[in-house]
Amino acid sequence: QVQLVESGGGLVQAGGSLRLSCVASGSIVSINVMGWYRQAPGEQRELVASISGGSTNYADSVKGRFTISMDNAKNTVYLQMNSLKPEDTAVYYCNADLVVRVVVTHRITANYWGQGTQVTVSS
Repeated sequence: QVQLVESGGGLVQAGGSLRLSCVASGSIVSINVMGWYRQAPGEQRELVASISGGSTNYADSVKGRFTISMDNAKNTVYLQMNSLKPEDTAVYYCNADLVVRVVVTHRITANYWGQGTQVTVSS
């Protein structure tokens, strides 16, 4: 069974910083893509940033403020969020596209979500 566990959310004033972490555990063979999404109340879930093989992708709204990185040895993805704004307030979800071992001789590619961590930016 694969799990994604996020940490690092919280309450911060506008202009402040937070660092989110997401650890993937289980029968992971390899990581295709890991990323962060967010969902504000009444809004659709949106991609914030993703990383794959060292290549990164960011939503326009966070470019220059957020940085995604990954520690492959620890199956961990980070999101460093600087210059936070009230509009960054949302539940942040970790997402991973993984190759996992189902049985000894069988592997599948599957997509997983974390449980979410709340980020609140006060003005």
